[in-house]
Amino acid sequence: MTDGSRTEVPLADMPGPRSGRDAVVVGGGLAGITAALALADAGVRVTLLEGRPRLGGLAFSFQRGELTVDNGQHVYLRCCTAYRWFLDRIGGAALAPLQDRLDVPVLDVARPEGRRLGRLRRDALPVPLHLGRSLATYPHLSLAERAKVGRAALALKGLDLADPTLDTQDFGSWLTAHGQSARAVEALWDLVGVATLNAVAGDASLGLAAMVFKTGLLSDPGAADIGWARVPLGELHDRLARKALDSAGVRTEVRTRVTSISTDDNGRLRVQVPGETLRADAVVLAVPHREAHDLLPDGALDAPERLLEIGTAPILNVHVVYDRKVLHKPFFAALGTPVQWVFDRTDASGLKNGQYLALSQSAAQDEIDAPVAELRERYLPELERLLPGTRGAEVTDFFVTRERTATFAPTPGVGRLRPGARTKAPGLYLAGAWTATGWPATMESAVRSGVSAADAVLSSLGRPRPRHLFEVEEAA
Repeated sequence: MTDGSRTEVPLADMPGPRSGRDAVVVGGGLAGITAALALADAGVRVTLLEGRPRLGGLAFSFQRGELTVDNGQHVYLRCCTAYRWFLDRIGGAALAPLQDRLDVPVLDVARPEGRRLGRLRRDALPVPLHLGRSLATYPHLSLAERAKVGRAALALKGLDLADPTLDTQDFGSWLTAHGQSARAVEALWDLVGVATLNAVAGDASLGLAAMVFKTGLLSDPGAADIGWARVPLGELHDRLARKALDSAGVRTEVRTRVTSISTDDNGRLRVQVPGETLRADAVVLAVPHREAHDLLPDGALDAPERLLEIGTAPILNVHVVYDRKVLHKPFFAALGTPVQWVFDRTDASGLKNGQYLALSQSAAQDEIDAPVAELRERYLPELERLLPGTRGAEVTDFFVTRERTATFAPTPGVGRLRPGARTKAPGLYLAGAWTATGWPATMESAVRSGVSAADAVLSSLGRPRPRHLFEVEEAA
């Protein structure tokens, strides 16, 4: 490719052991990495192409002076079995451990100091009793509100996630119809829902919201236990992932942007990158939905324009470094303030002195383009209200990271727009958190989509599924 000329490279002609079947995975986020690993583990010859200089998609790290910074705070739950499989597969499970038991500190700045702390935590009891004591003593809701929350939870548990009409309704209206006050929505339902759905209840599909709450809080006592990386995300999703790909025999090319996908005269797929054409038996297109729309060959989907109808939602992350320790918990959630969730990223970032806090602000449509100076004026006083220790501390660094299209928007009706793994183009498959996984746009959804795409490829190639591959039902 160095001379600018175009070369035609059948994957089977490249050095290395012959597999007899060849695949190209376009996109090196979690979906693409998963698909590549699953296919390689099944004996398929795989090339992974990523336009960025790194793997990991939107869950990545970068350097800012001596700090290693995650572009955003990412967490997962014990019920995220696909992402947990992914961590095991790349050898990173110990670096992103789960809580022993769900415990979320919730601070309400509207209450007097010393009485602001509430907790959402579980007991070692069966569902739904595991949350009974926590809900009964949750100080941010009245006794009547707590009772109504319990009744709404039981009604939610009774919903059939396979019912397509759930996707046509919004979660906020359903909560109102089931007796939930505005305070209950703020202090409980949105506290969890905004972070997982990237939308407030009134803007979210009832189907997706029901899936989140039924799976996370009402399926198994430990389902909602929280895990997060104690190292930079790049250590997991780039370095360890690339090591696993290399060990599996995957050819990984970064800084390599695909310009077109087509079918040759022999029915094989052509993947065009600058200066090179790759030919393969199967292609997994694991890129954002709008990029996928632009790369799809004619006829691959019945209504490709539906991909452009899937909206996007932003996430803003505010990063603050203090000259001393101001937070004595690993994280907390907040009420009565613009601040949503705050995480201590000191150790993970490599900071030697002081403390580094990351504020994760989901559904940030109103702030995503605000100037840094304006965000500083807004959030530093809020942190002083929440954390008394910040009042005498010096801010040594303040910066923001913005993901304007962080997730697909989980609006009512989005379910009919999300395609499955298979397309009508022979050998072409789709992956990405935006595909029809049944989950909102999470790391779990991305990994599940990669497994589904790999399963579809293996079925078409007549190759057996790797025995250790995570068990997931494909949404097609």
